[in-house]
Amino acid sequence: MNTNTQPSSNFHWDWNLPRLFIRRCREKGARIKVADSSGVKLSGNDLLLRTLALKRIIDREVLQSRFKSIEDEKHVGVLLPPTVPAVVVNMALTLSRRVAVNLNYTVSESIINRCIEQAQIKHVLTSRKVMEKLGMNLNAQVVYLEDLKDKATLGDKIVAFTQSKLMPEGMLASQFQLHKNKPDDRLTIIFTSGSTGIPKGVPLTFNNIASNVQGFDATIHVKEDDCFLGILPFFHSFGYTGTLWAVGCLPCSGAFHYNPLEPKQIAKLIETYKCTIVLGTPTFLRGFLKRIEPQQFKTVDVVVVGAEKMPIPLAQAFEERFGVRPIEGYGTTELSPVVAVNVPPSRARTLEGKNALREGSVGKPIPGVHARAVSLEDHSKVLGPDQSGMIEISGPNVMQGYLNQPELTAKVMNNGWYITGDVGFVDADGFIHITGRESRFSKIGGEMVPHIQIEEELNKIVGGDEDILKLAVCGVPDEKKGEKIIVLYTELPEEPDAIIKKLIAAGLPSIYIPSPDGFIKVDAIPILGTGKLDLRGLQTLAKEKA
Repeated sequence: MNTNTQPSSNFHWDWNLPRLFIRRCREKGARIKVADSSGVKLSGNDLLLRTLALKRIIDREVLQSRFKSIEDEKHVGVLLPPTVPAVVVNMALTLSRRVAVNLNYTVSESIINRCIEQAQIKHVLTSRKVMEKLGMNLNAQVVYLEDLKDKATLGDKIVAFTQSKLMPEGMLASQFQLHKNKPDDRLTIIFTSGSTGIPKGVPLTFNNIASNVQGFDATIHVKEDDCFLGILPFFHSFGYTGTLWAVGCLPCSGAFHYNPLEPKQIAKLIETYKCTIVLGTPTFLRGFLKRIEPQQFKTVDVVVVGAEKMPIPLAQAFEERFGVRPIEGYGTTELSPVVAVNVPPSRARTLEGKNALREGSVGKPIPGVHARAVSLEDHSKVLGPDQSGMIEISGPNVMQGYLNQPELTAKVMNNGWYITGDVGFVDADGFIHITGRESRFSKIGGEMVPHIQIEEELNKIVGGDEDILKLAVCGVPDEKKGEKIIVLYTELPEEPDAIIKKLIAAGLPSIYIPSPDGFIKVDAIPILGTGKLDLRGLQTLAKEKA
């Protein structure tokens, strides 16, 4: 099989997301479209009504669209957790033909302000509750939603009601000049997580996001009675695409909670709104295991995890407790983000059968997306099935380039293919297998040593509860060998010497085996707010401790 392509050339998608949003809200009608853990719940009709009213108020009070062109202020910051108000704000800005830039509230003030500067943001829409909690000074004009609510006039309500209830979709789209949008126009800017350094701005287009949402839909087969659990923040590409826009432009509904590390509140949300699809990370699943009762999870049919490799023991423990086995997907911010996903048996169509899921892989590329492995040295040689190399991706989900950083963009593009930085292979059936990240290798004695492979063996030995991340592997500089393997851990069942013997017995090459003084105890393994392992924090901590 040619591993450069997948059978998806006939895939077509509707890139006009604002019109799709209007249509889906009207189709949902009086049934719940979005809800959150604060008790707010809106039908499709109400969501559209509130979005149109807020659009009108933002245009007048914040963006002053009567006096300025859209180009005078194209990018608008949003600093809100995943909640119904955050959905309304994002949709209102999109209908105003603005670019909503959801800012990461888990990073420092200086990093947020660097993002504001990069995106040339003049206004940030947020709430007083959020700003009181963050205690930050932003280099932009802060606009509180509470103040905008007070500025709603009777005229705003009447116009929004007329638009939402009486205007045909085409007329409404014409009034908002949505016909001026183009498929390759910018829809958002997502800043990378910063797990390996300073965040980079990734502009994503209507085409990027639409192809991703509808490609995911064509793979998982989202149904009208599905309800997405929305716990991933909208500043995270998986949260932005996989919950915000999936809920916005597919026939399903969504239930949101602002903190993915609060399992009890999440359980209530799942139970109340009968959530069926959960998107998250292995870190979040660990929190669910001991703090959510099985009956609260009974409606959940699909659990997709990404951002980090899922240990098989975690999948087994999760299935034993909740009766649903998590599946892995794969993506990056630069790819909108979804590249591939396994299909759970409950969602596989008859013709797909067993060839829709392969545990240990991250699945097959979604429609329209292509994957290949190329030689690690210079990325010039395309490798065959099962040959390990650098994973590269092409398709409509590939970003146009980093924001104002053409040199950085050139470094990650290879003749139209995005260089992921992940090492792995594509098997003969088209499933992608990730074996490590380029930044998660140590070069010892001239050989590349994969941290993830060492972690997997260590996790088998350490065992125990799966509700907490107990260890992580990284490398630090070493005068003799170039690098030294370090194992940061919070707890171990036995002494490092005994664990080392078991690593040797497991068949790991000697160069992969950490020394006893390479095991270092820490209070906690550094995790980003998105649930990913904080590689930069891990490296810093290892250097300090070592």
